[in-house]
Amino acid sequence: MAAVEEVKARLSIEDVASEYVELKRAGRNFKALSPFTNEKTPSLMISPEKQIWHDFSSGKGGNIYSFVMEMEGVDFKTALEQLARKAGVDLSQYQRSGGSNTKLKERLLQAHELAAKFYQVQFSKNQTALEYIFKQRGLDKQTALAFRIGYAPNNGDALTKFLLGKGFTADELKKGGLSTQRRALGDMFRGRIMIPLMDATGNVIGFTGRLLEDVLNAPKYLNTPQSLIYDKSRHVFGLHLAKDAIRKKKYVVVVEGNMDVVASHQVGVQQTVATAGTAMTEQHLKALVRFTPDVRLAYDQDNAGLEAAERAIPIASKVGANLSMINIDAKDPDELIQKDAKLWEQAIEAPQYALDWLIDRYKAQLDLSTAQGKREFSSVLAATIKRLPDAVEQEHYLEKVAGMIGVSKAAMQSKISGAVKDAPRRKAIQPQQVSKAEADTVRTQNHLLALTFMVPNTREYLMKLTPAMLPEAPAKTVLEFLQSNPAFEGKTKGAIAAKELTSVADYVKMLAVIFEELYQDLEILELRYEAARLQVRLIEQYVKVAKTHLAEQMRQATTETETTKLLAKAKALDAILHASNEGDVNAQEVRKEG
Repeated sequence: MAAVEEVKARLSIEDVASEYVELKRAGRNFKALSPFTNEKTPSLMISPEKQIWHDFSSGKGGNIYSFVMEMEGVDFKTALEQLARKAGVDLSQYQRSGGSNTKLKERLLQAHELAAKFYQVQFSKNQTALEYIFKQRGLDKQTALAFRIGYAPNNGDALTKFLLGKGFTADELKKGGLSTQRRALGDMFRGRIMIPLMDATGNVIGFTGRLLEDVLNAPKYLNTPQSLIYDKSRHVFGLHLAKDAIRKKKYVVVVEGNMDVVASHQVGVQQTVATAGTAMTEQHLKALVRFTPDVRLAYDQDNAGLEAAERAIPIASKVGANLSMINIDAKDPDELIQKDAKLWEQAIEAPQYALDWLIDRYKAQLDLSTAQGKREFSSVLAATIKRLPDAVEQEHYLEKVAGMIGVSKAAMQSKISGAVKDAPRRKAIQPQQVSKAEADTVRTQNHLLALTFMVPNTREYLMKLTPAMLPEAPAKTVLEFLQSNPAFEGKTKGAIAAKELTSVADYVKMLAVIFEELYQDLEILELRYEAARLQVRLIEQYVKVAKTHLAEQMRQATTETETTKLLAKAKALDAILHASNEGDVNAQEVRKEG
């Protein structure tokens, strides 16, 4: 795509990276503390020459787009749009179709940015609005400015006239949800405190308006309708301000109301975000899991909030979120904060694992001394227990529930075996373990390919590997290329120009950065030893993860034929591991030669 290259040509990775981390010159490159791990020694490398970054502590790396995707928690399309705006590139010029939508999206973002500024000015002039926010709600000026709180005048068309005067059309204002056509074109929001809804990068995409004074038959809260730039099923309120704190704390707190988020941030609990009321979706959780798998829900303590929290449990299982619940002694987090901010801090530090919370919830609702109560209790928990990814954890809850209702573990096992037969299977590792295992494997994969790509004399250590052992697609491409071209000179200028590597040029550049940082000063015997060690390590990591998945599949197997096939796969993995151990012996021999 020409637009991708145009943006890369206009922006340098060091300039973009410097907006997120403090860079220090290290020879031809820059170094910085990793934003993904807590460290004191810089391990993030930025190469201006190759326009590539690599974080040695986490194994992550790539080009300017992957850096923004990791830092902002967004997908490629959003990263491209953000960088295109920064570079002054009009993406619609590069699109064969849908260009009008791209232009309209830009226009709507511009209109919403101006609307937010307009509402802020109006807020500063309205005494009733100022008293409500600063006295009644107890917010300070800094918080109001951070969340860009504003006020929509109640005269009918103040914003509409303002934006029409700035060159926007009536059609654009209606499509953006800023104006509405009643008898005449007028403002969507009137007489309301305005809270901008912003995407993960801080662009205003909509508003929540709260009535300042009660009006007959008017809703207390009014949200921007669905539009080209706003989708309530995907939007996470406050994420643009919370993401740095989420990375630092390694968990996120999800509340129900926008004002709960505002109040929480004011008292220093800035890893707090909100969904659109209780409508937690898979897209919401996917956006959060990009930053952390540890998701803690603190919904309102009414029936709607509790039922919404329960509905989130299977969704969390699907996307790999480690879900827990925060119990508060108040109607909502805002009320608890007003009572005592320390109580809120204590509550979020003592979450209850989702399944324990679910057990306590139904234990309080049902009479477990009756057969009916036992049946309902075991039924509602069976589906959730079956979805647990860890066999030990599943065994724990199997025994716990069986003990609570006074039945045998076999009876509960039988019920679980019949529960939700069509439920999707999850990976057999906890989200935190998956993340660490993947990071370790990616790091080993990159180091081995960096070494063998640049030093042909080490490529014999690639011959026992298969593409399936590598977790990333670009790495598979490089592996297959090197196995087919063992004499290829990686250090020549033609390395990236090889036709087979054109699609992974950025990945190859990253391998060169890794080699320069780790291996370029080592003797050939040391390089061969390191290649042998990395080969063994990579195979061990692959076999370990594959065996864990097989163990889960065996546990769920229902026929002898299925079990036999799985056992055969396990034996094949043992053979692979045995072969790699022979390679470890060879590595020691190489070491002795030195």
